[in-house]
Amino acid sequence: MRISVLGAGGWGTTLAILLHYNGHDVTLWEYKNHYAKVLDRTRENKLYLPGIKIPDELVITHSLTESCKNQHMIVIAVPTQFIRSVLHDLKSANFKDTTFVSVSKGIEIGTLMTVSQIIKDELKSISPSQIGVLSGPSHAEEVSKKIPTAVVASSKDEFTAKQIQSAFITSYFRVYSTTDILGVEYGGALKNVIAVGAGIIDGAGFGDNTKAAIMTRGIAEISRLGIALGTRAETFSGLSGMGDLIVTCMSKHSRNRYVGEQIGKGKKLKDVLKSMQMVAEGVQTCKSVHELSVKHKIPTPIANAVYSILFEERDPIKVTYELMTRDMKAEKE
Repeated sequence: MRISVLGAGGWGTTLAILLHYNGHDVTLWEYKNHYAKVLDRTRENKLYLPGIKIPDELVITHSLTESCKNQHMIVIAVPTQFIRSVLHDLKSANFKDTTFVSVSKGIEIGTLMTVSQIIKDELKSISPSQIGVLSGPSHAEEVSKKIPTAVVASSKDEFTAKQIQSAFITSYFRVYSTTDILGVEYGGALKNVIAVGAGIIDGAGFGDNTKAAIMTRGIAEISRLGIALGTRAETFSGLSGMGDLIVTCMSKHSRNRYVGEQIGKGKKLKDVLKSMQMVAEGVQTCKSVHELSVKHKIPTPIANAVYSILFEERDPIKVTYELMTRDMKAEKE
């Protein structure tokens, strides 16, 4: 297949390389013209994926129009809050035979849309059966080194989900399929907020017991919210839910956990974000989750606690003990 990957961050670059070695004709789009030239010349993404060679045959370009022309599949690896502006520039193109695959994990501020919803909203001529998502516990730093990884491909259309599965699956990158596209998206996006919370627990000096509580109660509350938004409960116990939550809360590679850890140590959010090369989607998603929980009247105490620490600058230790001393509940609540 002819496949374009939009976004030359660590994940976009990793997937472009994987797809190339899977026998596809791959183009990688980088939005900064200067850096696209650097990538093309050096064949290494030193900013986001150092030490991994980009194959000479893989095309790298700054031209969005050229990168998306006559492609069978377009993989969107752009941070969620910038996806709409990228797609806006493609509105006049013909995508009659193109499948769009989101690998970004976030919810748009303001609209509260997932990426698949943003794609359909901007590219009105395409059908839902042309839209899919690839998500799960998959750090670029490990996939690029061919460390065994399992993820899930999803689309409302079963054929499309299996088409994505077939395009990406390798001996080290196992891909499952599902038609619960919203469940996969909400799992991938909402767990980032819990991962920030887990990082706060680390940074504030709490222990493994506390972190385990945040993770398990966190998956319970994002499952409740997801079900209220029309997803399947079982999706949150799978790779895109619990699987992604575990790796994001525990891994040294997790940007969301890192942000939380620095906040837990007493640093200011703006200073932490300024020091980072890559985007931590959970920070902005936290705002969207806060709005969704209010809109749908679903209690999300952990997400709300993270919100208060990030955006109201409340003390992490005090907020943690407030969570511990809430009214007694049954575990299923």
